[in-house]
Amino acid sequence: MSKAVKNSSSEQKIFVLDTSVILYDHNAFQNFKEHDVAIPIQVLEELDNMKSGNETRNAEARSFIRLIDDASSEQIINEWIPLKGSRGGRFKVVMDIKPEKIDAEEVFGKGKFDHRILNAALSLKQEFPAKKVVLVSKDICLRLKAKSLELHAEDYETGKIKNVSELYTGKTVFTHVADEVFKTLKSEGSVDAESLDISGPRGNLFCILKGKRKTANAYFQALSGRLFPVAQKTIFNISPRNEEQSFAINALLNPDIKLVTIQGKAGTGKTLLAIASALEQRKDYRQIYVTRPIIALSNKDIGYLPGDVKSKIDPYMAPIWDNLRFIKEQYNEDPKMQAKIDEFVSTEKIVITPLAYIRGRTLSKIFFIVDEAQNLTPHEIKTIISRAGEDTKIIFTGDIYQIDTPYLDAESNGLTYLIEKAKDHPLYAHITLDKGERSELANLANDLL
Repeated sequence: MSKAVKNSSSEQKIFVLDTSVILYDHNAFQNFKEHDVAIPIQVLEELDNMKSGNETRNAEARSFIRLIDDASSEQIINEWIPLKGSRGGRFKVVMDIKPEKIDAEEVFGKGKFDHRILNAALSLKQEFPAKKVVLVSKDICLRLKAKSLELHAEDYETGKIKNVSELYTGKTVFTHVADEVFKTLKSEGSVDAESLDISGPRGNLFCILKGKRKTANAYFQALSGRLFPVAQKTIFNISPRNEEQSFAINALLNPDIKLVTIQGKAGTGKTLLAIASALEQRKDYRQIYVTRPIIALSNKDIGYLPGDVKSKIDPYMAPIWDNLRFIKEQYNEDPKMQAKIDEFVSTEKIVITPLAYIRGRTLSKIFFIVDEAQNLTPHEIKTIISRAGEDTKIIFTGDIYQIDTPYLDAESNGLTYLIEKAKDHPLYAHITLDKGERSELANLANDLL
């Protein structure tokens, strides 16, 4: 049974999908196997209103509309239609029908699509009393309203990663390491990982080696099965302040690693290290893109803000500009390098832009940084990576516990999903930054408040 179904049973169910589920995964209606799937007509109305635009949600809306059109062919969609590839599952569009017993619009008020979607589920429950009708929504409030009407309601489970407290950190500690390992690592530049009991298929991993009298930082390369020393490196006048930052720099500079994720709370240096490493390798890439998804206030589109395009997007890009300004300040005694950094911006060697503005572009020989990646869905992450051309490196940074996007959480966001799914791939490396380096006051806020 699909991950979309939380509780497996032989009982056939009817799953009613909310708009939030479609925008999270346009292919969701095909993930319920032998069960029936109902799409309220209000969902189609909402998707119709969202189909225009360059945001990912607009693309999700268009993709779903095309899928429904393809699945229904010339059939009438307000009648049950067999789902392709399912084990007897069907789907239909539920028309705007008011149930006889309980009317959600009478209970919660008229004029909201959510309440009409609840009525669609209630009407199915009334029509099919022998079947379990379940409303599936990413909207917690809608699920609570459904439960208050004695409707079963569930979150959409596909793409969720459980036990995020145990999420892959990209690092491990080995104790009681023999002196011979340290000697070989220093004299030969690498050592066979079998001496540390690293065996079997696994991905690239950063290691802290501790012996009786010595310690060392190392990188386990999955393809060779060997450990290589990790030295502290300064990039564009930015020096690592802890072991984890050294690991992050190592991954960012490693040409064999094409995909990097850096996860950590505010002030750990995620974005700063990514930008500094990009500038350090500027000659190896055609362009540097630094981008982030725009999460508009009050869920309003960016068009609501006054001014031209630049003045609209600058407030959202301010944290990235702050990091670039900090790097520039490291060259206060070198006005030529400061002018060079300004030139990178004016000549578009480095481009700072919202994520939506690069939709459709081919990313060839690009150092591509996506900041605040926790605000993306798994499908959005996949779409970005699938656009990578030859010699491109993609970096995702973010904090999975600081999410601004409605309907996402620490378990269902794209960054968490990527870390879990890619951890064993030889082209991928990850590091979780735990120690804040912004200031002691910032650490106080992160640790205590």
